[in-house]
Amino acid sequence: MNDALDGLTTFLAVGRCKSFTAAAAALGVTPTAVSQKIKLLERRYGVVLFQRTTRRVALTEPGASLFQRLQPAIADVEGALAALGDYRGRPSGNLRITAPRMSGGLLAPLLAQMREEYPELTIEVSLDDAFVDLVAAGFDAGLRLGDAVEKDMVRVPITSHSSWSIVGSPAYLEKAGRPRAPEDLVHHRAIRQRLIASGTVYRWELERRGKTITVDVPGGIVVDDIALMVALACAGSGLAYVPDQAIERDLSEGRLERVLEAFITEGPGFYLYFPARTQEQPKLRALIESVTSARGQKAKRRSGPVPEPLHHESAAGRRRR
Repeated sequence: MNDALDGLTTFLAVGRCKSFTAAAAALGVTPTAVSQKIKLLERRYGVVLFQRTTRRVALTEPGASLFQRLQPAIADVEGALAALGDYRGRPSGNLRITAPRMSGGLLAPLLAQMREEYPELTIEVSLDDAFVDLVAAGFDAGLRLGDAVEKDMVRVPITSHSSWSIVGSPAYLEKAGRPRAPEDLVHHRAIRQRLIASGTVYRWELERRGKTITVDVPGGIVVDDIALMVALACAGSGLAYVPDQAIERDLSEGRLERVLEAFITEGPGFYLYFPARTQEQPKLRALIESVTSARGQKAKRRSGPVPEPLHHESAAGRRRR
């Protein structure tokens, strides 16, 4: 393929200029170099491309045919190469993000704001609770809880922590009673969660006087979807251990009630993550800046700390996905 393309730029330059000397000047080479390129091209394909006299240079019939067919093709190639410059400027193209299903409420306002600021950018989100290999799956960035992010990724904090609750419906709690201590959970039914990444059933992690308590609450239902867990809890099927952002409306409208609040600690926050070598792409920089800006605004409203800088961090905290 390299041989097939070799000399075509020179051929087009001579065809446009109708002069070996003018073509050499346009290409920044010597007339001898131009002449040698054309001779090699003619020898390779066994046709004469130019008629040359001391006064003029003209395309032969096969030369004119080749010139006419190459012109639009080269224009397309030049346009494609010029379009690469767009990726160094304003964010454009397709931004692909993977995130857990429970993060929809967190992403929605962020992505809505990005659409307003970067209309040339197409944003595609795939909700998947399993950990996803960004490079293998063709994603630009991912969103996960801090302890579920690979250590070789660059991480940008979105939330400082995640809050979780044990909840049940009023009807279930009236029938089964309200647990007052972790030990009471053995007398309750749990809607249990199978962690997609590990395939194990999650054992509830609570805390008493600074010490972690792990409780394997019995239950006849095991699911791998937070939304389904919430729906089952609302239906009175048992207690569920779920993130607060998944139950805000159900709590406010009385379909669910919290229990054992004193024994629940905060979990790790959400992080945006991506390979280090890709962070200078305009579309990814736009995402990073939007995340940092949103977190900064939230911190100001709460009089909290300044957003953390972009850096690698070690994994810590409870592993939930």
